[in-house]
Amino acid sequence: MKKFLKIAAIIVVAIVLLLIAAPFLFKGSLEKLLKKNINQNLNATVEWNDMDLSLFSSFPKAAVVINDFSVVNKAPFAGDTLAKGKSIKLDMGITQLFKSGDDPIIVDALQLDEALINIKVDSLGNANYDIAIKDESAPISETTESSETSEGFTFDLQQYEVNNSRINYLDEATKTFLILKDVNHEGTGDFSLDVSELETQTNALVSFKIDDVEYLKDNTISLDADFQLDLKKQKYTFLENQAKINELPLTFDGFVKVNENSNEIDLTFKTPSSNFKNFLAVIPKEYVKNLDGVTTTGNFTVNGMLKGVIDDTYIPKMDISIQSNNASFKYPDLPKAVQNIHIDAVLKNETGLVKDTYVNIGGLTFKIDNEVFSANGSIKNLTENALANMALKGTINLANLEKIVPIEMEQNLSGIFKADVTTNFDMQSIEKEQYQNIKSSGTASLSGFNYNDAAFNNELKIANAAVSFSPGNIKLNEFKAATGKTDVSATGTMQNLIPWVMGKQDLKGTFNIQSNTFNVNDFMVSETDSKKAETSSGEEVSTTPNKTAKEAIKIPDFLDATLNFSANKVVYDNLNLTNVKGTATIKNETVTLSNVTSNIFGGNIAFGGNVSTKNTTPTFAMDLDLSKIDIEQSFQSLDMLQYIAPIAKALQGNLNTKLKLNGELTEELTPKLSTLAGNAVAQILTAEVDKQQMPLLSKLGDQVSFLNLDKLSLRDVSTVLKFNNGNIEVQPFDFDVKGINVAVSGSHGLDKSINYNAQLDVPGKYLGGDVSKLLAKLDPANADNVSVSIPVGITGTLTNPSVSVNTKTAINELTQRLIEKQKQELKDKGKDILGDLISGGNKDKDTTNTETEKNTGKVVKDILGGIFGGKKKDTTNQEN
Repeated sequence: MKKFLKIAAIIVVAIVLLLIAAPFLFKGSLEKLLKKNINQNLNATVEWNDMDLSLFSSFPKAAVVINDFSVVNKAPFAGDTLAKGKSIKLDMGITQLFKSGDDPIIVDALQLDEALINIKVDSLGNANYDIAIKDESAPISETTESSETSEGFTFDLQQYEVNNSRINYLDEATKTFLILKDVNHEGTGDFSLDVSELETQTNALVSFKIDDVEYLKDNTISLDADFQLDLKKQKYTFLENQAKINELPLTFDGFVKVNENSNEIDLTFKTPSSNFKNFLAVIPKEYVKNLDGVTTTGNFTVNGMLKGVIDDTYIPKMDISIQSNNASFKYPDLPKAVQNIHIDAVLKNETGLVKDTYVNIGGLTFKIDNEVFSANGSIKNLTENALANMALKGTINLANLEKIVPIEMEQNLSGIFKADVTTNFDMQSIEKEQYQNIKSSGTASLSGFNYNDAAFNNELKIANAAVSFSPGNIKLNEFKAATGKTDVSATGTMQNLIPWVMGKQDLKGTFNIQSNTFNVNDFMVSETDSKKAETSSGEEVSTTPNKTAKEAIKIPDFLDATLNFSANKVVYDNLNLTNVKGTATIKNETVTLSNVTSNIFGGNIAFGGNVSTKNTTPTFAMDLDLSKIDIEQSFQSLDMLQYIAPIAKALQGNLNTKLKLNGELTEELTPKLSTLAGNAVAQILTAEVDKQQMPLLSKLGDQVSFLNLDKLSLRDVSTVLKFNNGNIEVQPFDFDVKGINVAVSGSHGLDKSINYNAQLDVPGKYLGGDVSKLLAKLDPANADNVSVSIPVGITGTLTNPSVSVNTKTAINELTQRLIEKQKQELKDKGKDILGDLISGGNKDKDTTNTETEKNTGKVVKDILGGIFGGKKKDTTNQEN
């Protein structure tokens, strides 16, 4: 006995040692076998982070776990990810580890965790999952046989499961998009048998879209189903089963069969009961909440049939009917009920051709209080040129919506919607904008509607909106609304209301708009910026709000319209415009303005141009004509004018200006001064100067004492300005200061830097008696009108200017003129009149010209230096 126990202990220890050592012994060979088969048989790049082999976790089976795997397509889907995920686990008998390299390893179970599978079929019918390399040289029978006995893995599954995964399916030819999220699916059966039963459980969120129409959005689905599997015939038959879409129960009967060139389907489904709660159950839970305690009357049934072949030409014939008669429902905690509910809708195809699928709504009717609303119609030829024939009639009090269904609404709705409309159209006419083919008639109105929207600071209140329909014409008969301090009324015509409501096109039309007060600030919104966090799946979620900031004004992207507008008052930032009229054309998030006129700053304004918010940074271009505006008012209110002509801050009077500008805008749609380009023409009609308002003028007056700026008046002074990289270049202009002509040119910048040159043409009478005597010698008949040109340089900044008077140039000029006069007189009379004046008649008559020039220059220098330097003798420092 002891010997037996000893032998048994040795065997157990050997087995444990084998279980521990096996992963190290067999892991390498298994990984090589995997990679060999993948490279030989798949037209894709398959990678993984690591592979583990365990004999404990699935004992008595072995478990191979592949972690962080990916499958990336090659042409024709090069670079597309077919699949990726956290792990794949393969369970197999331990004996499979001892097979030779030529024998396939049989897999008993498969587990897929946190995977993403992207299935795509392009417009030519190529499928990205078709990645198996085919041996086209081998006969079909040989290929079939080899596939059953090839090297690698054979899947004789007993159990499989997919956990927390996602499946995307896109068919570009039919524009079909199916998404399954949070997929949890498991199946138990025996795939090694030709005929067996498979028990499955499935839960997921499904979204389904064809073209631009979304039929399902994150709807909850579940399916507990038993299938009969005939793997030899590839036929899969529903046995016992129950499915749920949201909470709507359905049961299925029939089969799906996979043929060589097509699929065959023969299914029927229905609701297992006819309780009207079935209707509420199909509505997503976030809208209807818990159905416990809801009282209902009447019935609701879904009965459907799908039968036929699926291939490149045909789809299954179908007949899906939704019916309800004289039904009602009421939530226990809400005050109102919905009554007299009738539903008669059918989705049908009787030929198997896609184009012959149609929807017929025989009637949809309900009543809340005493207000009845009904709809009926049909949509035919769904996949080609869809033909719609619809009718709406009745009244809905929007305030009742939250009184009948426990909807968590972002805001309280109010208002009465009334409609009596019929319409008949085809989709090609809508897409080709052939509005004359839309046959509509009737009326629709909305009154007492209050709505909060991110586009408004305050609640939008629509007092009344009324539309009438006639063939080829949609007329806005009335629209009256208000928000904040803004009121608007409008009439007009709309070309494409129905396509716009369907989300197919921008709203097109021509509207006449009037307003007593239009306050642009009412459309400036505050947006709460939220910090973003990232979930494990990579999705962003909002956390605690962190700050409140201004959001840019955005031009609506759904408008393609012409607006003829007039307003008694428009408030824009801190500006008040009155009697505003003009035309605005809106398209592609751009407003083009034309013939706009208004009164502002005691004068008139006319402008045209455009503003665009299509790009991240809004832009503008404009032609602006300001006529007889008050300088003080305009420069206090407009930063742009202060930048263009800062010295005008010291002026009091009237101004004309024409500006042709373009550049970028801030989020509040005011110009970014550093981006301005263009030019301007400014004309001062009449202005008085207050030099205390501008340090530059005070400094100039101190440096040039005879330039009396205290009583300066300007009349009809004009100049041209050009904008260049944030600088204003002022073209030469001149004006008169009490008989002194001043010519100015130069530039200034956004940083208030200045660089100007002024040329003062100073009559002799301003330069003192000594200079007057000299000038009298030049022109005895008109000495007071003879002038001296004095250059002045102005640099620094507007708040700290530097003024320099260039007396050297004036001295040189006057000296040269006197010398030339002297030479001429010497030539004519032989006398040195100027020499007598300078020497007091004591200088010899034969003094040389060189000495005369030196003396002349010294005298002029002393005199002018004294005038600009405050003394007459030492003028050395005043020459420049």
